[in-house]
Amino acid sequence: MKNNTNSQGNALLKTLRLIADPIKFLDSYNQINQDSFVVPVLGINSPPVVFFNSPEAIGEIFTIPSEKFDFSRATHVFRPLMGDSSIVLQEGRSHQRLRQLLVPPFHGERMRYYGATICEITQQVTQKWRSHSVISLPQYLPQITLDIILQIVFGFNTGERYERMQYLLTNLLEDVTKPLFSSLFFFPPLQQDWGDWSPWGNFLKRRAEIDRLIYAEITQRRTEFDPERTDILTLLLSARDETGAAMTDQELRDQLVSLLLLGYETTAGSLAWAFYLLHRHPAVLAQVRLEIASITPPSTNLDPEAIAKLPYLNAVTQETMRLHPIALIGTPRMAKVNLQIQDQALTPGSIVVPCIYLAHQRAATYPQPQQFQPERFLTKKYTPTEYLPFGGGARGCIGSAFAMYEMKLIIAQILTQFELKLIDPKPVKPVRRGITIVPSGKLEVAVTPLPTTIAK
Repeated sequence: MKNNTNSQGNALLKTLRLIADPIKFLDSYNQINQDSFVVPVLGINSPPVVFFNSPEAIGEIFTIPSEKFDFSRATHVFRPLMGDSSIVLQEGRSHQRLRQLLVPPFHGERMRYYGATICEITQQVTQKWRSHSVISLPQYLPQITLDIILQIVFGFNTGERYERMQYLLTNLLEDVTKPLFSSLFFFPPLQQDWGDWSPWGNFLKRRAEIDRLIYAEITQRRTEFDPERTDILTLLLSARDETGAAMTDQELRDQLVSLLLLGYETTAGSLAWAFYLLHRHPAVLAQVRLEIASITPPSTNLDPEAIAKLPYLNAVTQETMRLHPIALIGTPRMAKVNLQIQDQALTPGSIVVPCIYLAHQRAATYPQPQQFQPERFLTKKYTPTEYLPFGGGARGCIGSAFAMYEMKLIIAQILTQFELKLIDPKPVKPVRRGITIVPSGKLEVAVTPLPTTIAK
């Protein structure tokens, strides 16, 4: 019994360490074993959790048939927020069906509809900067990415429902980023509804109010369906699977919330890193500005498609997400059967984790991996198991192309309107904020508006 108690205590301690400082946690184990390591980090009675970071192992994981894994049990922490029908929690045929329904709006011709909206929202939010000499980037970047999701994904534009959703989501997602609150999702025994005054009861109340607004929007949009609308909710309302069936209201709700959670704070965090890195490397910033100016003469609108194709801006975005990926790990999966992945023999119940962060830190793949060097993406094409900021295989992020497109347009829009200068020249540290890793501190910048270059 004593040994079991010690084991549970060690598992709990490791879980808390991972929650508090995941970068430090991963780096410490990476120093012990370069390619893989086993550690219990799912609370008391945690099963073995195996982290892999070599391209060979990650390639094996992505090609193992999905029926040999249980995905829902390994991703249970997302269930209270995303819902039972979320694509993140689905498996097998259900996952394939949702993926087929969700992928088209985020790729190809549809992307053109979103470019102008992304630029307009960025311009609207950053207009406030013109009356400030100093601003904090983490205060404004989430406003941009949230408005983009509310307009492009949900189809909200103005009105009481939009304003209420914006308020409720901002406050709830801000709380989710706090260590104490986010710990509730890792430890199911803490999920006790003792009324509105209790942490979990308060969360359930706020979630219910958000759900009421979402379901009201879905009902109204079904009743007043307008096929000319280009938002993603409209596309999902009209989408049909191979049997001709549409998504249910709950399926729609759960996918919308999942897209929100996976694309709001994550993209804002990546943008914060991009602006920090650009302004820590003046030569890189100067080259990006020159490249944007070469296709954006004064007094003209940004051309989203031309911006998206700029090679150096693309390399800067890729290198930012290599150095500071949106997610530290790919989708965890629980082994249902005995498996052999490289030198690790896995028994049923083991959790398999492709570690994106450590894969991006391998010196064999990326010489001087801790250095910000966008040029590496101009001179070499990396495989999907070497560079995987959005995960990979059948569980890769469906919004990856949209996120990259969005980041490039926001960066270009801001750089054509303002010159920014970091107030504090000292290096920042990566700190956990919700499900992503962001720069520490306020990340304040001095703002100098440039002559207006965006024609109305």
